[in-house]
Amino acid sequence: MARGAHKVHPNLFRLGVNKNWISRWYTDKHKFADTFLSDDKIREAIEKDLKTAGVASVIIKRSMSKILVDISVARPGVVIGKGGTAIVKLKEKLTKIAKQEVEPKIFEVKSPETVAKLIAESIAFQCERRVNPKVAAEKAKAAAVESGKIKGISIWIGGRIKGSEMARREKVTWGKVPRHTLRADVDYAFTEAQVPGAGKHGIKVWVNNGEKNKYSLD
Repeated sequence: MARGAHKVHPNLFRLGVNKNWISRWYTDKHKFADTFLSDDKIREAIEKDLKTAGVASVIIKRSMSKILVDISVARPGVVIGKGGTAIVKLKEKLTKIAKQEVEPKIFEVKSPETVAKLIAESIAFQCERRVNPKVAAEKAKAAAVESGKIKGISIWIGGRIKGSEMARREKVTWGKVPRHTLRADVDYAFTEAQVPGAGKHGIKVWVNNGEKNKYSLD
């Protein structure tokens, strides 16, 4: 990309076309900041408590009486727990944070190997355990391609790869990942890995799920 070019978040770019908002509610402008902060705390608690479950997305819907939280995870059994005890504890914790009744709903991600957020977190997890970033990215790409459900994938890992003195970037790509085609359903995620002896690594993942010719907010 040319120097000085404008970078737009791929999901933000497609809002209203084939992406929807992850917080769906309306409130008075005087309450907006507090409500937004409450959403942020809810997401933070879910990401922390359900880290081992593989959280793909958290969608918060607010009504006058309660807050509905749709949580998509790779391993729903971890969230529910034995006899449903874990989900009850999660509900109590979120209700306490929001100071309002929270109703969490758990959905299973059928193909976690094709979800950008889960791919990025998996690579970060491996990098933190000293796995070669290029190897981790290649394995993630192969798993996504073998699913047969994607049209393209691009993975960028930046940082002091293998402890080198200067930062550089490793890229792994397959297929087509159009950046400026609005009808393209491109899933994007970014995360960081704290690698022992090599500092932070930034990991970006783009997954092209094909084109959606009709407007969809699903």
